[in-house]
Amino acid sequence: MSDPISESNELPPPPPSAVAALGEATVARLTAYGRLLATDGVIRGLIGPREVPRLWDRHLLNCAAPAEVIPPKARVADIGSGAGLPGLVLALVRDDIQVILIEPLQRRCDFLNEAIKKLGLSGRVTVRRGKADLVPPAQADIVTSRAVSALDNLAAWSLPHAKVGGRLLALKGQKAVEEIESARPVLAKWGADADVQIIPCGEKWLEQPVLLVSATRRR
Repeated sequence: MSDPISESNELPPPPPSAVAALGEATVARLTAYGRLLATDGVIRGLIGPREVPRLWDRHLLNCAAPAEVIPPKARVADIGSGAGLPGLVLALVRDDIQVILIEPLQRRCDFLNEAIKKLGLSGRVTVRRGKADLVPPAQADIVTSRAVSALDNLAAWSLPHAKVGGRLLALKGQKAVEEIESARPVLAKWGADADVQIIPCGEKWLEQPVLLVSATRRR
């Protein structure tokens, strides 16, 4: 008799569009991570079992999108990494960047540290346990976040981790414009210039591109 739990935790194959756009080697790395999420991630309560069938479109490929706009050899800080989305994905897609995963919960940090070793990312990816506003500034070129909080909160948590000239890149949905207007006072308080942009990414492999809110720290 087949095991229904094992069947439900089986990672589906990647979409052909992802293989064409990202390449077989990159998709193989993402597949290895996806299998960790579909097994250990579910068992340890980091993602829900219903997310497994849509891991590619909703999570892995969604989180790969910001890699298009991250500069070469960047230092990236990922706020509220959770199970590693998007921080681990970005490290798997871009082997030239360094990533700092900032996460307050110990059980998530344990999973992240184990995943880093299993995926061969030791030396390029590190974990800092703590709330974003309490850990030392990362002095990052790019500060990412996904599904963490509203933009006004993210600005206060993220921009202190960006070096002067660095950028906040927040994965947002269709309400990005509204969030920007609400967050303008906080963005200005933490040194972001007024030219806040919305950048669509991942159009080569996603039916609906990811919207990134981009704000640059000027002071």
